[in-house]
Amino acid sequence: MKALDLKRLNIAILGLGNIGTGTYKALDMNGGHIKDTTGLDIAVKKIFEKDVDRDRGIAVDKGLFTQSEEDVFGDPDIDVVVELVGGVDFATSLMLKAMKAGKHVVTANKAALAANFEELTQTAEDCGVMLRYEASVGGGIPIIAPLTTSLLANRYDEIMGILNGTTNYILTKMSDEGRDYADVLKEAQEKGFAEADPTADVEGEDVANKLSILMSLAFGKRVPPGEIPTKGITEITKQDIDDAEKEGCVIKLVASAFRQGDGDVSCFIQPTLLNREHPLASVGNEYNAIYVKGNAVDDLMFYGKGAGPLPTASAVLGDVIEIGRAVK
Repeated sequence: MKALDLKRLNIAILGLGNIGTGTYKALDMNGGHIKDTTGLDIAVKKIFEKDVDRDRGIAVDKGLFTQSEEDVFGDPDIDVVVELVGGVDFATSLMLKAMKAGKHVVTANKAALAANFEELTQTAEDCGVMLRYEASVGGGIPIIAPLTTSLLANRYDEIMGILNGTTNYILTKMSDEGRDYADVLKEAQEKGFAEADPTADVEGEDVANKLSILMSLAFGKRVPPGEIPTKGITEITKQDIDDAEKEGCVIKLVASAFRQGDGDVSCFIQPTLLNREHPLASVGNEYNAIYVKGNAVDDLMFYGKGAGPLPTASAVLGDVIEIGRAVK
């Protein structure tokens, strides 16, 4: 087999929290494999992060750290900016600055994307750069790329999914072990599946961000997260779980968007009774799944770890690789 010609791709990571650390670790772990299989020598040139001394469980060259935006956006050698700072306004401003500086952008930030989808995608187009965000929906599950490439021959009729690992973990434990919501939430927080303030997860806000992005891609319909009818899981009781069991069902927090008979698209997020034979019913614990119905391909389901540093890093680096293949 002929050896691949090596191409250097310099990236900057904005934010070295859990996902940023996972991305750095995954590149450190698999950089050689990526180089051998793709011909891309991906190198971290800068890390935009103020917390230099945090123990991240992996050796990071402190010389890579900077708190200067100019060190990133003003460096002509940086090809791709990987935005992992989180939040909405500041993260959006960083992505816009990067694109206007001619940098391609990869992000896992569903909140910023959902809030500013049109501005971000239009800026990428206007600046002639790529904006990729596979990791923003479903963590390590590939869903954005299939929707926008291999499935484009379809008219999408329905997207339905379990899009949040925290809520799915809680509902799974309540169903399988007969435990109360508060008890399982506390355990989820102790295991790191839930934040100290779990509101965005348990009230469905996180899912609304993801469904908003999916609807923009699958249906060409822009629905801001705040306009999606959303009900979380905080009112689900052990009695609700037991009643569902008697009917041969489970309760899952389901996000759904579908075409109606008149062609308009409806959407909602709510705890839903699913017959145990439904493909989403067996999705347990912190796993996610996304069901897609196309008028040519019919039914598909994408399943896997919807969160976590390394699964999310897998999607982040996949986007980086695709950019590298396209531009270098």
